[in-house]
Amino acid sequence: MCVVVVFLLSALLPLSCSHERDPFAWLYGPHSLRFGSLQADTTGGECPDECDCPPSFPVAMYCDGRGLTAMPTIPSRMKYLYLQNNAITAVPDSALVNATNLVWLMMHYNQLTSDAIGKKAFQQLNGLERLYLQHNNLTAFPSNLPRTLQDLRINHNKIEKVTPADLEGMDNLTILYLHDNAVTDMGTSLKALKSLTLLEISGNKLTKVPEALPEHLHQLYLEFNSIDSLPEGFLGQFTQLQYIRIAHNQLTDKGIPANTFNVTGLVELDLSFNKLERIPPVSTTLQHLYLQANQIKEFTLGSFCSVVDVTNFSKLRTLRLDGNEISRQDIPTESTRCLRLTSSIEV
Repeated sequence: MCVVVVFLLSALLPLSCSHERDPFAWLYGPHSLRFGSLQADTTGGECPDECDCPPSFPVAMYCDGRGLTAMPTIPSRMKYLYLQNNAITAVPDSALVNATNLVWLMMHYNQLTSDAIGKKAFQQLNGLERLYLQHNNLTAFPSNLPRTLQDLRINHNKIEKVTPADLEGMDNLTILYLHDNAVTDMGTSLKALKSLTLLEISGNKLTKVPEALPEHLHQLYLEFNSIDSLPEGFLGQFTQLQYIRIAHNQLTDKGIPANTFNVTGLVELDLSFNKLERIPPVSTTLQHLYLQANQIKEFTLGSFCSVVDVTNFSKLRTLRLDGNEISRQDIPTESTRCLRLTSSIEV
């Protein structure tokens, strides 16, 4: 056995010396020795010097955090374009004419203004699904957004108004982040969003709940506005709504119609930091209820259970009542039968 090993080594060593290379280099050296090199794809144009276009993912272009102040040239093959965390100030009409295959366009954390976005800048992006424009300086919705959008994030801007024309025809939109703007009224602009499941419009200047909310909403966030009342039958139109947050508003008992929240399907309801004096009736299927920092003066067990027996009891697991005008002594002893799944009640 030893003789065979010595013979093999002696046969390989001269080969290594005479050709001045490792005979096993093909195992760990450049792939070109055996399979040919992995060439960069230049379909539709070269990758700009200021960006990265990985040969292993030739349809993606990474230009994020490069200190860019203007739009780079975009090869037509690109589907995923990352331009976030730059200082880009404008998107001219010509900036994306060669990028008609884009599926994702990430432009959050830039310095875009509404006047500097061309009216036709996004018009040719007929396959765009995600558009991220949050944390810019927009004062209005960009014109002619693609109707193929599924995920639009335009939060943390200075948008004051949303019109029906801004969202018309967006049948595929499922996620809309519009929070932390300066919107005062949305009219019926949301009516067209037939597929919308998540609507985040917290941190605006709304004084009422937007009209004609999409019926397939799953999550609705209205926090940090100035809403003082809710419309009659507010939640009756929804078939899939599970999470609703209306914290940090101006809601009073008078502004909430009877049994507004006594609807099945809700999982979480946040009414904290309002002006409620009573606990509103809720469905026995509700699991998380947040009422802290209101003006509640009485613990009304009937708000949770109208009948209590083996099969009828509240499914509530979280109940926060701290920051109100009640103490633990105000909670009746029989509440343990109704709220048998509640791990703790904070008062």
